[in-house]
Amino acid sequence: MHAATSHTDPDELLNEVQAADFLKMSMRTLQAWRCRGEGPAFVRAGRAIWYRRSDLIRWIDANSVRHG
Repeated sequence: MHAATSHTDPDELLNEVQAADFLKMSMRTLQAWRCRGEGPAFVRAGRAIWYRRSDLIRWIDANSVRHG
């Protein structure tokens, strides 16, 4: 498994720190969500945790609130 280098590649794998930075929240929040089965989809490779950029964007879109 490898992390791509393009910042626009939807399949780029981000580590916990990068994912938290992308979402503008703390890494602890992401960890808590994983423990509760919440938050964006993630990939577990042994002890390593990765987030696909596309899954983070999909999670943002699914949790966007639109007022009409």
